[in-house]
Amino acid sequence: MSRFELLVDGTQAGIADYLLRDDTIVFIHTEIDPAYRGQGLGDEIARGALNLVRAETDLRVVATCPFISKWIAEHPDYHDLLSR
Repeated sequence: MSRFELLVDGTQAGIADYLLRDDTIVFIHTEIDPAYRGQGLGDEIARGALNLVRAETDLRVVATCPFISKWIAEHPDYHDLLSR
């Protein structure tokens, strides 16, 4: 398993865990530290991770993580990542 990390002033505030399978990146878990919740950091880590996937890979996204799945559903400009 690998992960994207979101740092705030050098402190890990959030993570997005993923697995790589062939031509797919599977997001399995996203979490924001309780001390940082309510600040929009979930949106930030989702957008940042997905932007990196788009810019640096040809991987198709599968979101088994409920947060990432819902986030993609609410942001149509990221739907293309589901069918690459």
